[in-house]
Amino acid sequence: MLNVVLLEPEIPPNTGTIGRLCLGTGSVLHLIEPLGFSLDDKLLKRAGLDYWQHVQVKRWRDWTAFIAGQPGGARCWFLTTKTDRAYWDVEFEEGDYLVFGRETRGLPAPLLEANVSSCATIPMAAQTRSLNLATSVGIVLYEAVRQLSRRT
Repeated sequence: MLNVVLLEPEIPPNTGTIGRLCLGTGSVLHLIEPLGFSLDDKLLKRAGLDYWQHVQVKRWRDWTAFIAGQPGGARCWFLTTKTDRAYWDVEFEEGDYLVFGRETRGLPAPLLEANVSSCATIPMAAQTRSLNLATSVGIVLYEAVRQLSRRT
């Protein structure tokens, strides 16, 4: 099982779509507050369709609570545009946490600075600053699924 972590997500349709991706891959969705919307938001439900009720969602009041709630040795991968290591160069393992930041600002600099060796990026053409959050989660999550499926 893989884990997708959204740190302070802002846009409900992205989170709904990511919930569907998590359900489709058997992954757990971790939402770290504050959220930029309510989990009752109609746009979240619309993007998540009738799948949302089946998504395994865990809410955390903040990053500190999230980290405290994880087992020792849990591996977090921080997805950011501020590194050169491509996501396909990561050897994902069962139970890994794929951490994504806010749609408008990404992950906080102090978090990235404290975890430089665990950062990865989705390479893009120079004129592109970033990709949609749900698209980014789908790209990295399915690469992790692909890798894990080849080992079984």
